[in-house]
Amino acid sequence: MMNWAKQQQVSPLANVAGTQEPTYGPQAIRSVAKQAETTPYTELKKEDLRWAVMDSTCVETQSFYLIADSGHIGMVQVIYSNVAGIRTTSQFNTKIFYPDGKTPHLWSADQLDNYGFDEQQLSFYADNVAVTLSEDGTSYTIKSAVNDNSIVNLTVKRTTPGFQVGKDGKSYFGTDPSNPWGSMRHAFWPRNEVSGTIITKSGDLDFKGKGLFIHALQGMKPHHAAAKWNFADFQSPTYTAVMMDYTTPPSYGSTGVNVGGLVRDGEIICAGSANSAIHTEVKGDPDNDWPEPASVKFQWSGTTKDGKPVSAHLEGSLGQRLDRVDVMAEVPKFVKSIVGGVAGTKPYIYQYALPLTLKIKIGDEESEEKGTLFSEATFIS
Repeated sequence: MMNWAKQQQVSPLANVAGTQEPTYGPQAIRSVAKQAETTPYTELKKEDLRWAVMDSTCVETQSFYLIADSGHIGMVQVIYSNVAGIRTTSQFNTKIFYPDGKTPHLWSADQLDNYGFDEQQLSFYADNVAVTLSEDGTSYTIKSAVNDNSIVNLTVKRTTPGFQVGKDGKSYFGTDPSNPWGSMRHAFWPRNEVSGTIITKSGDLDFKGKGLFIHALQGMKPHHAAAKWNFADFQSPTYTAVMMDYTTPPSYGSTGVNVGGLVRDGEIICAGSANSAIHTEVKGDPDNDWPEPASVKFQWSGTTKDGKPVSAHLEGSLGQRLDRVDVMAEVPKFVKSIVGGVAGTKPYIYQYALPLTLKIKIGDEESEEKGTLFSEATFIS
């Protein structure tokens, strides 16, 4: 997942260092899928968007994925990290992919000073950065002048209710169910109108278009929670389909956890954990041993509020990747000198964007629509 590389810069010691965990087995994770058996999803309220600001090891992110009408694809993200309750750090990231396929992507990552939150912990502030939730809880403004290469002034307004899978969106880790030692949560605003610009050295980029917002909390060392990730953000004129899929390390039984949903303007069609992400063809990466996917299939399954069965899928060749992020290259040198070979792996994130057709069946009605998929495949351990 894109976040993981950025987290290494924020809390590299907590995320990369440390010995391998013992084998606790699959019984040591309570997947959010258990909650989803009785409560497939819960619509988000304003208070569900509060920053947790944990006082123990965690990485908390607010990420805005942008698909502009111009063809540009972008991401802006704020990260708050706590290293073992000893040190907190924060960072603002911007990434832009250009539609011509030739212009090198833009990447900015900046440590933040004097960061904090409003009294309700709904908005984030730092020197030259503000991510502010509106009073009515329906839009965010994202402003950053922390990096002259990418000056951000965006508004992201939801056009569909937000959701979290299950009752609280969390999977819990630990051998004692009453006292878990870790958690993983994702909350989604899947479909949003985006307006505003990102000013670069080569000119102003108008990001009018569609967007996805995800508030994520990894309440433990991220590489202990997940060994690999798949991420899908599909936006079309009528529909949005989103998915976050991860597999735990063997210490938690290589357990799969999936959260996602299918929406259209004003309506959540279905959301839950009965989804899947499959690499239907693997080409591999000649530079390492990771099984980089060549083709994928994302499948969503659920029911509407009035009980109609829903199924949807995206399937196709990923084509040429947009980027391959060498996670360890993002880690500062002093951390590498401390960590040495402890991690034992070289994590990579593979990023793609491509036109695909979403095929949907709601009850007896079938439809399909072309749109844009932004996808990531991440291999950690």
